[in-house]
Amino acid sequence: QVQLVESGGGLVQPGGSLRLSCAASGSIFSINVMGWYRQAPGKQRELVASVTSGGSTMYVDSVKGRFTISRDNAKNTLYLQMNSLKVEDTAVYYCNLRFGAGKYNYWGQGTQVSVSS
Repeated sequence: QVQLVESGGGLVQPGGSLRLSCAASGSIFSINVMGWYRQAPGKQRELVASVTSGGSTMYVDSVKGRFTISRDNAKNTLYLQMNSLKVEDTAVYYCNLRFGAGKYNYWGQGTQVSVSS
């Protein structure tokens, strides 16, 4: 069984920064994709950024230049550095891990990020 545990959310003012972490444990195939999704009230969950086990990254346009996704394969840990935060970044952020061509797909419990003055 795979478990994902997120941490690092909180309340920050516009323009501030936060760093999210996601620790993965269990039986994880070495070739995988990890990502951060977010869901704001009344909206669908959206992919924010992802990174493959080989290091390839992608970002949704709205966070390009502000957010940086990274991972430590040795520790099975995923990070999201969020800078220049905006009110519209407010959401619950979820860690995701998938492998086996999507056959195995796991989610963390979510961490709240609130950006407000």
